[in-house]
Amino acid sequence: MPTPSLTALPIRRLTLRDLAACADLSEDRRWPREEHKWSLLLTAGRGYGIDDPDGGLVGACAVTEYGPHERPALAAIGMVLVAERHGRKGVGRRLMRHVLSTMGTTPLTLYATPNGRPLYEELGFKAIGRAEMVRGHFTPDGSGTRVATRAATAEDLTTILRLDEEVFGTDRTHIITRLPAFADQLRVAEENGRLIGYAGAWPNMDTHVVGPLIARDTETAKALIASLAAHSDRPLRTDLDVRHEELLAWAKERGLASVAFNTVMTYGVTELPGDWSRRFAPLTVAAG
Repeated sequence: MPTPSLTALPIRRLTLRDLAACADLSEDRRWPREEHKWSLLLTAGRGYGIDDPDGGLVGACAVTEYGPHERPALAAIGMVLVAERHGRKGVGRRLMRHVLSTMGTTPLTLYATPNGRPLYEELGFKAIGRAEMVRGHFTPDGSGTRVATRAATAEDLTTILRLDEEVFGTDRTHIITRLPAFADQLRVAEENGRLIGYAGAWPNMDTHVVGPLIARDTETAKALIASLAAHSDRPLRTDLDVRHEELLAWAKERGLASVAFNTVMTYGVTELPGDWSRRFAPLTVAAG
């Protein structure tokens, strides 16, 4: 029988049963398998994919919604991947148009690679910023810090959620409440008993990804990164908003080297909600 046209293959919702196929697709494009991250995206968000009649997936993407369930205030698109053998045949464009149609008037955001940016611009996304990925073994400077940090406890969760919504600009309880199980570490910074920042470090292949990173100021962000590094034996990786120039310079002095840049883009809104000055790094660029 002839192989069906790619345009005739249906787009369907993905579930955790598709975890291995999603990881295979990542590997096919020479990305890390990242099964741990895929599991979060498929449970906290929605995955969309196209089945390959010959096995596996033709393409896939993930959408994570924030705000009220019945009327999301923002949705993040990530992991837009097309199998190499089906590249440059309009599959990525078709997946993205499906997401745009499904999300209606909900404002959208994504982190675009240099390869993906032309497609997103064609679809109407606008560049509003950049993030720099840095990676490496963190070397403490030995000077210490005046900012107090500690491991988060269950009693901190309500306060973390309140701070996160204030800084991120909309509710993401369904993501943040998964952090204690998803991350290897969740730490908070406080001053006079008041929580002024928090950060997680979650396992991704051979690294610990620092994110989310929410902090009152740069010194607090530094203290959180240093405290996470002190309790990790892996290289750290994080995606820092390039506007946080001081933190980026400090991270590079401490051994984290630049790996790549991604463009922050939006659709249907000219700026992201919240307070960028306290939002230093996302949980993952795939979830905004």
